[in-house]
This record gives sequence, structure tokens and C-alpha cells, in this order.
Amino acid sequence: MSYTQIKLDIADGIATVTLHRPEKMNAFTRTMMDEFIDALDTTDADDSVRAVIVTGHGDRAFCAGADLTPEGGGHVFSDPNPVEDLSDERVRDGGGRLTLRLFQSKKPLIGACNGVAVGVGVTMQLPFDIRLCSDNARFGFVFARRGIVPEAASSWFLPRLVGMQTALEWCMTGRLIDAGEALERGLVRSVHPQGDLMDAAVGIAREIADNTSAVSVAMTRAMLWHNGAGGHPMDAHRVDSRAIYRLSRSNDAKEGIASFLEKRAPEYPDRVSSDMPDFYPWWDEPEYK
Repeated sequence: MSYTQIKLDIADGIATVTLHRPEKMNAFTRTMMDEFIDALDTTDADDSVRAVIVTGHGDRAFCAGADLTPEGGGHVFSDPNPVEDLSDERVRDGGGRLTLRLFQSKKPLIGACNGVAVGVGVTMQLPFDIRLCSDNARFGFVFARRGIVPEAASSWFLPRLVGMQTALEWCMTGRLIDAGEALERGLVRSVHPQGDLMDAAVGIAREIADNTSAVSVAMTRAMLWHNGAGGHPMDAHRVDSRAIYRLSRSNDAKEGIASFLEKRAPEYPDRVSSDMPDFYPWWDEPEYK
């Protein structure tokens, strides 16, 4: 797939997805959604990719929200053919399609928010595993100020990241949140000068790529996101037990122990494309539903 509204660069184990609509402050469209999802399919399938960084083009905006103009490709606000059947596939929220795909990523996702991020520009970041921002970043869950509601499954993600009280305040007021408040409330991990942001993101990605097992990271990511929402610790125990049993007998586990004892950098042989445990994805099995 050729991309017109994002860029995908892969080098030395790190993929970088850049939202790229400079004339529109990287505003979100259905085309951007399709391209971003395709890029995630690409990074999941590429065993050379150990981490994915997501950022926006330029130094003003990560993503200025949904493009509501006609050139943005149309929007539910101005849909000339309304759908009465709410189970119709066309009713599905585009931001939610993207966040659900991000949620299922097999590679760790690191957000480098380089400026303004409002509406879907911030809700798309919630499934990222680690979020960094520049000191000029501003976030806004502005939906109530537009007469709509939070989308992109943010009612599930946001309270888990910042707590219910903060999530309610931010979404009910719709006010802009500066980088300092985002850091204080737990939305971002750290704040950086604009010129240092990507280096900081790459540093975290490099730490993952150089020192960890790809299969271990993929399983760890899935376990924390899925088990953390479970109703009882026994749900997590079932998955933990299977994962430890399978992975402790893997080639990566042998290499992890050998490299530790031999005091050398590891060279993990297992691949996400072929060596995930046989019960993955466990959340699709009836006993875990």
C-alpha cells in the first residue's frame, strides 16, 4: 500500500510512523486511518521491527483532531445518507477502529507527541504503551464542546491511565491540558524540549530492541493490557502459568540465561511471526471470554 497521509520508516529495528498532513496540522481522516492500520499490519509482520514510534509531522501538532472539511473525506456530522440501523458497519467510529488495532499490536508502541493533540489526536494515543510529549504539547478531550462524546474507545482506556476523576474532569470540561498537567496526571511518561523528543523516544525503543526477546515483549504487552482489565486475579494466573510454562522452554529463554551467565549481549532467535505460544491469542478462546 502506498501512503499519502502517513510516512512509515523502518531502520535498525525501529519503525517510525509519522502522521503527515502538514497543510492540515496532521488532521485525521478515514484515509489516514486505513494507512495507519496498514502500517501496523506491516510492522507486526516484519520480524526486524522491535518497536514502533508514532509522531506527527512538524513542531506544531501531533494531530489536530478529525478533519471536518469536505476535503477531509466526509464525516458523520455532515453525512448526507444517515444510517438508521445502529448495528450497520458504517456506524462504527473510525478512531475506534484504529485504537482497537493499536491495542492488538504485537510490537510495543511509543508515542512522541510533538504538539497539539485534540479529539482523536489524543484518543488515538491512549493504546500506546509509553507516551512522551514535547513541552509545547497541548491535549484536549474536546467532545462535549462539540456536542458529541469521547470516541476511539477512550471511555475504556482513559480511566485506566489517569483514573476516573481525572478522566471525567477532562472529558466533561473539554478544556485544553498542558504538558505539565499531562505529566502530573499520568497521561505522559515525560516532557521534553521539542528538539530532544525523538531522541528520547528512540532511546526507549533502542533499550527494548537491544536487550529483550521479541516474543517476551509481545506476550508481556498482551498480558498487561488484557489481564489488567480482568475481573479476578485468577484470570491472570491462568495466562501467566501457561506463558511461563511455554516460554521457559523456548530458545529465547535458553539464550537469555546463557547470555546472562556469559556476560554478553543476547541474540534471541525466536520470532513473533512464528514462535508465539500456541495459546496466543488466548482472549479469543471460550474459556477466557
